[in-house]
Amino acid sequence: MKVDKGERLRKSSQFAEVYRKGRTWAGEFLVLKALPNKLEQNRYGYVTGKRVGNAVTRNRVKRLLREAVRSSPVKRGWDIVLIARKCTAEADYYEIGGAVRELLRRARILEEGRSGIEQERS
Repeated sequence: MKVDKGERLRKSSQFAEVYRKGRTWAGEFLVLKALPNKLEQNRYGYVTGKRVGNAVTRNRVKRLLREAVRSSPVKRGWDIVLIARKCTAEADYYEIGGAVRELLRRARILEEGRSGIEQERS
């Protein structure tokens, strides 16, 4: 499933509003900032600074984050920014997915009862 363009935070003013008014949860690999947006859909932003690595590494991390979010059942009506920490560059998909789900659960915006990606490696 492709992410609709309306489901992305694009403007710096949108990011700034989430940073200024939103709540923050931090984990080992990621920092999550979330703000209710009064819309019927979620909008996501991904931040991977130069500390994470070169352009190839940063883009890989963003792809993994997008996929982890896509496969996680999230309640509607939120602006969510995920900020990658330096150690995220060495993490695999399952570690990143677990970190995303854990932060969403702590933020109480993960829908309970619906299954996301598998929790453990097979």
